[in-house]
Amino acid sequence: MRSFRFLAFVAVALVAVSAPLASAKLRQNYYANVCPNLENIVRGSVQRSMQQSPISAPATLRLFFHDCAVQGCDASILIIKPNGDDEWHNTDNQSLKPEGFLTVMAAKAAVDSVPQCRNKVSCADILALATRDSVFLSGGPNYAVELGRFDSRVSTKNSVNLPHGNFNLDQLTGYFGSLGLSPTDMIALSGGHTIGAASCGFFGYRLGGDPTMDPNFANMLRGTCRANPAGGFAFLDGASPLRFDNAFYQNLRTGRGLLGSDQTLYSDTRSRGLVDLYAGNQGAFFKDFVTAMTKLGRVGVKSAANGEIRRDCRFPN
Repeated sequence: MRSFRFLAFVAVALVAVSAPLASAKLRQNYYANVCPNLENIVRGSVQRSMQQSPISAPATLRLFFHDCAVQGCDASILIIKPNGDDEWHNTDNQSLKPEGFLTVMAAKAAVDSVPQCRNKVSCADILALATRDSVFLSGGPNYAVELGRFDSRVSTKNSVNLPHGNFNLDQLTGYFGSLGLSPTDMIALSGGHTIGAASCGFFGYRLGGDPTMDPNFANMLRGTCRANPAGGFAFLDGASPLRFDNAFYQNLRTGRGLLGSDQTLYSDTRSRGLVDLYAGNQGAFFKDFVTAMTKLGRVGVKSAANGEIRRDCRFPN
């Protein structure tokens, strides 16, 4: 019965999809004749960034989602405008960590240091590769990345529309459905929270008696946030915060999801079955995560007709 209810939930959600996936011609090995060692260059650079800061991996993964979810996977999140009218200056993006941007910029510099590759690889593709490598080097799946994206010339503050940490299941499903992603994709992508952290402002409202949160966990978080009201934070997965694994879902089963939008995946019976599956089967989670990331990477991609390959990821050419 539970599986039937979830399938019905999926069917209803998919009917509501309003923005189909882009049909651009992405493909693996897109740069094989242009920059044949591209993936090794990017992976080596990401590895160095992760050695310099443990924050770089979750920051890069989050940066990729914040880019793709707004106007598509076009590196528009990286654009800086002197007047401040860019995506980064939107309130919803101010919590993005500089380590994510620095990881991408370092990878871009590494690619451009090879004369054959200079200004031939888009910032959007470098971000996609750096994200995959951040996941893999943290213990997650190694997957093929489709390439061939072009960079956007446009980034505006008012274009940003992102899901919030207090969303319920219907809100989450509706949002991800607008990107052409299914409820299964959404639940699998949420597993990206197995690495990273959130400041007290994102979950503090839950500490006053949220019945879905483990009381001992809530008490510990209250102490954390009282001790440092301005800069307090907690790991999204306190069990293994730097390792990409399925512990995130195991935490949800014990009421230790940090964000309300995470815990609702277990408290709502329509999605609980998949949480249970992923909590007990890391391979199933990895498989669905790769599928979801591939689909996310196709959202709103630009072509040569409406994009470019930026020489500097921070500014349109």
